[in-house]
Amino acid sequence: MYQLVSGFNHTGIVVDDLEKMVSFYCNYLGLIELRRIQSDAPPEGNHTGLDGSRRTLVFVGFESGHRIELVKYHNPRSAGRDDDMTRVGTNHICFNVDDIERTHADLSAKGIVFVTAPIIRQSEDGKRNGIVYARDPEGNWLEFIE
Repeated sequence: MYQLVSGFNHTGIVVDDLEKMVSFYCNYLGLIELRRIQSDAPPEGNHTGLDGSRRTLVFVGFESGHRIELVKYHNPRSAGRDDDMTRVGTNHICFNVDDIERTHADLSAKGIVFVTAPIIRQSEDGKRNGIVYARDPEGNWLEFIE
């Protein structure tokens, strides 16, 4: 049987302050800046459908696995955002963590705002599960799961 999709490659997020966002994902969350590209579309356009667009792409993550692509549009400029989490098309990035309470404490100390305190549950087999939502410096939703 033919499998249409064979895996994940990256998740793209349009950002306003590229260096602030790179710093957050690398310095606060411990991801690595893997690649930085200046992408200038020709006057007739490219795969984005934006004729003559100029943007900087920064891929952050780990050497293997899924990456986050931070996209800064210079022309046309990155637009504003809608903060409603229930809006169709709103997304979030989920990270696995070893200790949800420590993650919450460390990021809170750095000024990251969380929606709630971590929610911890014990499964029937005694396994501990934790979850909490936060926002990055530009308001993108982040989920952390233990």
